[in-house]
Amino acid sequence: MASPLLTHCPPTLPQEAYLAPDWFAREQRGIWAREWVYVGRFNDLTPSSITRHTVAGAQILLCNGEALTAYHNTCRHRGAELCAADGPLGKLITCPYHAWSYTASDGRLVSVAHAKPTADFQPEDHALHSVAVARWNGFVYVNLSPTPGPLTPDIGLAAFDNWPMGSLLTGHRTSRDLDCNWKVFWENYNECLHCPGIHPELCDMVPVYACGVMSPRETGNFPAGPALKQGAQSWTMTGDPCGPIFPGLTATERNAGYTFATLYPSMFVVAHVDYVRAVSLTPLGPETTRLTAEWLFSAETLVQPGFDPAQTARFAGIVLQQDGCACEMNQRGIRSPAYRQGTLMPQEFDLHAFHHWVLERIAP
Repeated sequence: MASPLLTHCPPTLPQEAYLAPDWFAREQRGIWAREWVYVGRFNDLTPSSITRHTVAGAQILLCNGEALTAYHNTCRHRGAELCAADGPLGKLITCPYHAWSYTASDGRLVSVAHAKPTADFQPEDHALHSVAVARWNGFVYVNLSPTPGPLTPDIGLAAFDNWPMGSLLTGHRTSRDLDCNWKVFWENYNECLHCPGIHPELCDMVPVYACGVMSPRETGNFPAGPALKQGAQSWTMTGDPCGPIFPGLTATERNAGYTFATLYPSMFVVAHVDYVRAVSLTPLGPETTRLTAEWLFSAETLVQPGFDPAQTARFAGIVLQQDGCACEMNQRGIRSPAYRQGTLMPQEFDLHAFHHWVLERIAP
């Protein structure tokens, strides 16, 4: 297998990519308004409910009714907000301003209430502005583009076929606003040069990380065998599984101890032998990013006597806390008037690819 290492030391993105409002606005238009963005677990949606989400500055209504649909939160009459809060969903969505009503299942306009339109008014031309919705392994995504491309996790749609992903339940959730640009978090995610200095617990659990590399393929001289330290089976404080091991996993998947799937720009998923973790990003501004982590368990695990999902979440929670602090440290340094642009090392090949991914999507 060819080495993934870079053969040169290219520059990073420029300083303005992490600070400038106009660069941030380009990313909102070119990335967040055109890519699939994670909005939550289907199992967490109340039946017959409507929930609001903000994507690329646009407020979206996610409707869990006869079908799972999504619409922009604006009436086709004069633009009024359709829903001011999450709540129950009936067969119709009715504007609180002038009572225009639309079907929740497909957004068709079915009533203009007290208005009396002339013959030139065609109701079929005034349906709600729909938003594309996709489901993958129990995760729900929306895409604001009128012509969305396919949902494409980096390791393929079938990556988690041996996990009972769709039936997993959210047992623990954390959320934190980081003082950093959203790309800084992905850059940190895409390299492990920082691991020996930032993540002592993680490096103990995953010995290859203590070498400052993401995987053995970077050097080619690591022995085959389990990825976790001797005796460990999962990312928990003790290394012991928190519950029954998922029965459909292959020996390779069990030995790996963790399987990452990345879905730019908004999330990554880590599947372990006993639970799954989903980490998602929401850019709130050029230098503020909301980081949310969800721990997903089987119903069998959650009903164990004395089971505490927060205890299982402690190990990865420590890692996320360390990553968040490192990202904020990075952002503070980027603000320096002396900083113009950084330099990548050969091991930062995934980070380099991410920069190209960003630039391609915001190109004029």
